[in-house]
Amino acid sequence: MEKEKQVLVVFPHPDDEAFGVSGTIASYIESGTPVTYACLTLGEMGRNLGNPPFATRESLPKIRKKELQDAADSLGITDVRMLGLRDKTVEFEDDGELTDRISSLIQELTPSLIITFYPGYSVHPDHEATARAVVRAVEALPVNQQPKLQCVAFSNNCVAELGEPDIIHDITPVQDKKIAAMKAHRSQTEAMLATWAEKLEVEDPELLGWIQKERLWTYQWPEK
Repeated sequence: MEKEKQVLVVFPHPDDEAFGVSGTIASYIESGTPVTYACLTLGEMGRNLGNPPFATRESLPKIRKKELQDAADSLGITDVRMLGLRDKTVEFEDDGELTDRISSLIQELTPSLIITFYPGYSVHPDHEATARAVVRAVEALPVNQQPKLQCVAFSNNCVAELGEPDIIHDITPVQDKKIAAMKAHRSQTEAMLATWAEKLEVEDPELLGWIQKERLWTYQWPEK
């Protein structure tokens, strides 16, 4: 893992960070690199309300906000930006305004690395809209001022079209922090993590392999 000056993580939902890059985040923070997490929505349309249910549609935004902060605390993130967009509507935001919001963060923080989803390979419309906005914001910068852009991809065709990920972080030293971050988003993850409990107890190699290896692709700019 290369030394970075500042990392900016941009995802649309609470828990997007937990599954894909929470170990990477924790590793950067442990090495002394500041990490800012910009989360576009509070995930208030999340499909789960707890297991057994403890949230309602009305209470879920407040609960997920607290879960996001708890997850950030477990990873050591001290700078969380909640941008206040509405869940499942990011794709309908004005492209220019959304790009400007990302550009403002880049201008303020001057990150050496941005982590987001890979446009075209991240399945959910909010993921895709967020990824496109980040790409537009980075592309607008002079080439010599553009930060590195590393992306999470998980569509069925991502490996076939992008190739194998060129970045694989072994986050074994901080896997407890990653698991804590996933657990923090309990309204969405409790049922799933309950099914993992036995596998974690016996250190199931397939599950541990998925947890311990975080895969990213360096964004490939289209040829002009």
